[in-house]
Amino acid sequence: MEDIEDLLIGSATPPGFRLPLAAAVGVGTKRNQLSSSSLSPSPAIPGTQTIFIKTFGCSHNQSDSEYMAGQLSAFGYSLSDDPDHADLWLINTCTVKSPSQSAMDTIISKGKSSNKPLVVAGCVPQGSRDLKELEGISIVGVQQIDRVVEIVEETLKGHEVRLLTRKKLPALDLPKVRKNKFVEILPINVGCLGACTYCKTKHARGHLGSYTIDSLVGRVKSVISEGVKEIWLSSEDTGAYGRDIGVNLPTLLNALVAELPADASTMLRIGMTNPPYILEHLKEIAEILRHPCVYSFLHVPVQSGSDTILSAMNREYTVSEFRTVVDTLTELVPEMQIATDIICGFPGETDEDFLQTINLIKEYKLPQVHISQFYPRPGTPAARMKKVPSNVVKRRSRELTNVFESFTPYSGMEGKVERIWITDIASDGVHLVGHTKGYIQVLVLAPDNMLGTSAMVKITSVGRWSVFGDVIETVNPVSDNKALNKLVPNQDCGNSAKTGGFSEEPEYCACGNDICCGQGTLENNDNSRGSAVPQNQSKRNFIGWMLRKREHLHKTVESELASGSVKKQEGIMRKWDFVDKVLLGGISISILTIMALVVAVMFRVIWSQ
Repeated sequence: MEDIEDLLIGSATPPGFRLPLAAAVGVGTKRNQLSSSSLSPSPAIPGTQTIFIKTFGCSHNQSDSEYMAGQLSAFGYSLSDDPDHADLWLINTCTVKSPSQSAMDTIISKGKSSNKPLVVAGCVPQGSRDLKELEGISIVGVQQIDRVVEIVEETLKGHEVRLLTRKKLPALDLPKVRKNKFVEILPINVGCLGACTYCKTKHARGHLGSYTIDSLVGRVKSVISEGVKEIWLSSEDTGAYGRDIGVNLPTLLNALVAELPADASTMLRIGMTNPPYILEHLKEIAEILRHPCVYSFLHVPVQSGSDTILSAMNREYTVSEFRTVVDTLTELVPEMQIATDIICGFPGETDEDFLQTINLIKEYKLPQVHISQFYPRPGTPAARMKKVPSNVVKRRSRELTNVFESFTPYSGMEGKVERIWITDIASDGVHLVGHTKGYIQVLVLAPDNMLGTSAMVKITSVGRWSVFGDVIETVNPVSDNKALNKLVPNQDCGNSAKTGGFSEEPEYCACGNDICCGQGTLENNDNSRGSAVPQNQSKRNFIGWMLRKREHLHKTVESELASGSVKKQEGIMRKWDFVDKVLLGGISISILTIMALVVAVMFRVIWSQ
């Protein structure tokens, strides 16, 4: 059927129409696991099934998934990160690159072969609703996420439903289950004003549609009261905000900053902005970036160092204008950090064009550059242009990556004392992740109760992607973690673990979309997070480190077993890992020491008689 409204024929009420379960609002992971495992609900009862959510793409997609998860949870559905035990799969898709869409095809095929009811959301069905892969599958558009419960309920009944017609923006105050309870991803607008020749996202997200300042201010007030410590402004182009409703980005930012706590316990991160729309506001933007509650960080995609290629891309700015943005912000904002994107091998790119890109990156030595190869997206003008040979594209991508990786952007930070905001657990399962005012990633050994706090740290060593630090003192301790956990589901925030029923394919969007999943570093950033810890750090919080390391290793083995990458019997019979041995050895030594002391005391008593 074409649309969910078709189901209304012969029915007195809309499909799936019912009030949410009040007790389910804000329900955490533990309750969800209990409801799915112990109650064994009948599939015929709406709101009793388990949903697996898979998210591809940018932070805007992540926010959409969190909103959909919140609504499903509010109506009683359980969220699971185990696809095999879920009753329905909800796949939130990205159309930026071919690999993302191929990954979507793979998971859809797997779901069909497992006879799982499927709902596909996001940019792929919105921009390419007639794809063969989507035949027989329920789909929901990017601006209809507020009706995901209806879609899920009808799909579980065996109906194929489609809801793609754009009407109005989804409300910002919908229930939400955050992947990271300390981070709110706040969409300020959808769509954009650009017409880049390679971009498929415009087909899906459409023309610019901005939320009102009042609605965004209200959302900021709400999430601060819930204990959120970072607010990420997200959109397809932050700089274009408000041009459709008669306001602009500086006006919004000033209104939002006025609501942030004076002690800077909650920080604001401004999302990706293309050069054309901030050139006229550079001084105002710089003033906001200097504010104590705003990270001195901005993602400004350049895509190419050649004006010829920028013109072919229809990017609506020149390399000189990009330089103006970077130079002005760097001059006016202390500790300013800028990230950018490069597309290698765009149709028509010559060796000279590529050399200009190399020289631009060498000149600025930006600490964060995402390098992607050109992917022709069906239906875009660039897909019809003459392509650069794939071997040339790959060679250029490797060359630019080697140039970028030769930089040492954080050298000289050793010994500095920085304030950081701690909101995550590193993928090594050992360190906590904080960010400086310039959004430089700092890894620290600290107890988990420091998540959601701000601290002063001394930088002890630097790596290519991160720096290491020792905590000197806590600035903003979380006064009531129990209260916070009541407001937001208690989820593991680690990057390496799938949390709260979410599964992500992090991706840095070649269209110039916001930095995906928040870290804003090169794709292989995670490899560095597991690097060796300096010797002087490994002595701090040793027991907490050992326990976190043990938990991380066990989760890794469990994940491998679940995926079938390790034989089950080998996993069961495997030797204890190093951490287990150390922990057992410590316990054994303690017991032997106590026994020895008892025996010594007994002998002393006997001899004294």
